[in-house]
Amino acid sequence: MSPGLSVHRYSIILLGAVGVGKGTQAKKLVETLKIPQISTGDILRAEIAAGSDLGSQVKGIMERGELVSDDILIDLVRSRLDKPDTARGAIFDGFPRTIPQADALEKLLLEVGLPAPIVVTIDVPDQEIIERLASRRTCLSCGMTLSLALDKDAVQSHKCPDGKTPNVVQREDDRPETVENRLKVYREKTAPLLEYYRRRRSLRTVSGTGTTNEVYARIAIELDSGTE
Repeated sequence: MSPGLSVHRYSIILLGAVGVGKGTQAKKLVETLKIPQISTGDILRAEIAAGSDLGSQVKGIMERGELVSDDILIDLVRSRLDKPDTARGAIFDGFPRTIPQADALEKLLLEVGLPAPIVVTIDVPDQEIIERLASRRTCLSCGMTLSLALDKDAVQSHKCPDGKTPNVVQREDDRPETVENRLKVYREKTAPLLEYYRRRRSLRTVSGTGTTNEVYARIAIELDSGTE
């Protein structure tokens, strides 16, 4: 990624099915571009953990692998974009997922003075996604994501960085039957976004197979090519 890239203003959307690595790549982009990641999934899970009214409302929906309503997600994003750390832009992870959400986001970006989005879709075969998520474990105490497939010992010896007692579990929405339903929902509801952004000539597609750094390098090349 070119040295001057971090001075630009960005609206970056990372698309792709569950388990393709959007969250991991978003965090790497945050470090480079110095703009925040907006993950509606993380926000919703925090609300569930806090036991809020919103958390109670969406808990069952997420556990069944269904999509939370557009109105709820758009309100979450609007509230997040009002914070001062988004002045230079934001990286959207898991949003938008439907064309109405994409239309709403376009209006929100215009309202806050951010540029039209660069859209990167990360492509991974379905079977690989199911295998990845079946081995994923999440620490409910600190939020860290671990992988049995990559390092079983690390999962067993995990220590929370903040000193809390670790509570490592397989999330309900990572179980194979739930993942299969989430992939079905993605294909039915979110895949049309690819054509939506393709028509706007803002869509870039990268392979999500390989190491984290290999995938990141592909994304960086696409961002470089899309920056004026």
